[in-house]
Amino acid sequence: MCAASLSLALPAVAAPAYVGSAACKTCHASIYDRWQRTPMANVVRDPREHPDAILPDLTKPDPLLTFKKDDIALVYGSIWKQRYFTKVGNDYYPLSAQWDITHKIWRAYFVTGKTDWWLPYYPADNMKRPTGPLCDGCHSVNYNIQTKTVTEWNVGCERCHGPGSDHAAAPSGANIVNPARLDPVAANDACIQCHSQGQPLRKPLDGVYYDWPVGFEIGKNLRDYWQLEEHKLGETTFTHFADGTAHKNRMQGNDFVQSAMYDHGITCFSCHDVHGTSNYAQLLKPANAMCLECHGPSSPNGPHAPSIEAHTHHQAGSAGNECISCHMPKIATELADVNVRAHTFKFIPPSMTTASGVPNACTTCHTAQTPAWASDALRHWSGRSPWRVE
Repeated sequence: MCAASLSLALPAVAAPAYVGSAACKTCHASIYDRWQRTPMANVVRDPREHPDAILPDLTKPDPLLTFKKDDIALVYGSIWKQRYFTKVGNDYYPLSAQWDITHKIWRAYFVTGKTDWWLPYYPADNMKRPTGPLCDGCHSVNYNIQTKTVTEWNVGCERCHGPGSDHAAAPSGANIVNPARLDPVAANDACIQCHSQGQPLRKPLDGVYYDWPVGFEIGKNLRDYWQLEEHKLGETTFTHFADGTAHKNRMQGNDFVQSAMYDHGITCFSCHDVHGTSNYAQLLKPANAMCLECHGPSSPNGPHAPSIEAHTHHQAGSAGNECISCHMPKIATELADVNVRAHTFKFIPPSMTTASGVPNACTTCHTAQTPAWASDALRHWSGRSPWRVE
């Protein structure tokens, strides 16, 4: 029998299927229990199954609150803001107000007639768009754009490890994807697939424009499905500051791929554990301890100063002595004046604020001062190169 005939005679091997995170619990109970308490596992909740999911008191009147609890089919978010969605047919549509968790106030979800790049809300046209094209591909496992169904809501195990039916049936390292065993580019793509702003390479799909990489699953090449939002240096846009730093949330990937950390093979999970930790942002250790594992006065990675305090020119224990205060300032807009941290890890000098309007770490903390004041202070720091002030 020729090789072609033999290959035709062999039975087709079924592709692994998605089975849901509960199938992982039997063998990975401790990891599963940690994951269940993370924002990843609770980003989308049905208030009928989770009555505590709705954070504000809907019985208190507010001009922006035009819907009732019974209108809410799904609740999105629990850290900075909470949004509410109603079901129409097989689709979910956003309701008109969102809850600002930080300030404990209602804010309009849509703003009509505003096109400013800094606007922290979505335009009113998005009320006509269901969540499937906008959100659901990242906030679920195996969202099907034809049937509009999911294997499970939330960022489940298979979102980062791929379909797990084969592994659940016969556990082996060979039949599941572990991002930790991938090369740094593919490993980071496990996170960048959702923590980035961009567009699918194929658009539209059946006349629909999607905001997530339709068809991608871990183990494939993200670049075959997804294009990061382009940016021209010097321009301030809806997504970027003039220097290329993101000024809106969900762009950690856009930031990170510009960094020296990314160039040197650092991965997102070098610092974070999405299975859950007791630290902020699921960090493996508190922020400064995390940074000082690789950086420090005695490290060739720097900082090249006799002590951390000599490098930061701030007292030990102060906010200014935290690595992330200067190298990861909170400048990316989440909602109104609530910002999240940049992930380029570069120091943005005050002169950049004066020249291009990019927020800098100095006056982000010293809010009563000006960029000129901050630039002058840097010029008087010992050990600070005058060539790096401007």
